[in-house]
Amino acid sequence: MTILVTGATGNIGRKTVDQLLRRGATGVRALTNDPAKAALPADVEVVEGYLRRLESLPDAFRGVTRMYLAPTPDTITDVLRIAREAGVEYVVDLSGEHDSWWGTVTRAVEDSGIPWTHLWPGDFMENSLIWSDQIRRTGEVHEPYPDAASSPIAMDDIAAVAATTLLDPAPGRAHLLTGPETLTRADQLAHLSAALDRDLRFVTASPADTIERLRPTMGENADWFVDNVLGLFATDPMEANGAVEEITGEPATTFATWAHANADAFR
Repeated sequence: MTILVTGATGNIGRKTVDQLLRRGATGVRALTNDPAKAALPADVEVVEGYLRRLESLPDAFRGVTRMYLAPTPDTITDVLRIAREAGVEYVVDLSGEHDSWWGTVTRAVEDSGIPWTHLWPGDFMENSLIWSDQIRRTGEVHEPYPDAASSPIAMDDIAAVAATTLLDPAPGRAHLLTGPETLTRADQLAHLSAALDRDLRFVTASPADTIERLRPTMGENADWFVDNVLGLFATDPMEANGAVEEITGEPATTFATWAHANADAFR
């Protein structure tokens, strides 16, 4: 059996490779745009390819039985056609609910004819890195909704679920993935404050001020994030569930644990 991890040097793809190996998987193949710079483990078969460079995929997909699929909405239909023609039997995709930003990926996978499992994570713990510039320079975070809440999940936990479902398929299921607790934006900052052993202050700010302060880390995406994501957290927070532990058999990472492990990124 050959398991292909697409986007294998990306945030979650790279962690999925590690999680597969940790679980004793053999026949792991990693798709990357630049194998020379991939720095993947020696027992992983590294192949050149990119989901937005369709001509690179037929050779990379040859002999693949199962696949972790990173989301590329613009080419997803053709990617799945090539996968089906190559004989891929099962896809675990990173996507979102049908009416969400990533719903086009979900619908394309369901229409592909390939058995599938959807992974639908909410807020990533790593998204708090957008605060790193403000915290380093000022010790403050400026946002409009201190009580806006989400249930952030660590990317390692998403990868653990991906690896588990690749190795033990149960097709036709969509897993809504969260961290183990629902936290406000102010709660998250308090955990970072404890991890850094530094007083950090949440300043309630206008959306316009928030966008300007996020531009150093988010660029043009700051507008979309403030207008859409923060507003959603304020009006419709995703409540925490136990899906990670139920699927993997291991407790989900808490934000406090993640903050201590990643504190240097905010110093």
